Amino acid sequence: MNYEERDTLGMYRTGPDGTSDALVRQGPGPELMGADTLLGNDVYNLKDEDLGDIKEIMLDMRTGRVSYAVLSFGGFLGMGEKLFAVPWSALTLDTVNKRFTLDVEKDRLELAPGFNPDSWPNMADATWEKTIHDYYGTQPYVGV
Repeated sequence: MNYEERDTLGMYRTGPDGTSDALVRQGPGPELMGADTLLGNDVYNLKDEDLGDIKEIMLDMRTGRVSYAVLSFGGFLGMGEKLFAVPWSALTLDTVNKRFTLDVEKDRLELAPGFNPDSWPNMADATWEKTIHDYYGTQPYVGV
């Protein structure tokens, strides 16, 4: 399900003529979007391979910024699933296909630092944060 299908509040509704043309669209998207509408969105890589979907969005309460998207990859019907914290800055919203893209090979994601759904890491730990950002080649946000 994509963010338009999850929009129960109508924030991405189409214009008065019923089209989804950007010139007649109303609402905040895609520059400003509701977090709840992004949960469950698919994530693909640049080779158009399905990497999973977004299970959670992690907010840094100290800075008010989105830090990570928690990506679910692998498993079947929730069994054997592995979670990955992907830096928000590593994701790009693909408004044409209504999904996110992550510039990572599928086999590299399989080797990424991940965790079990019932054993979450301390994401506020600076060492853990550095490991994640180093893996994806991103920089953590440094507040002023």
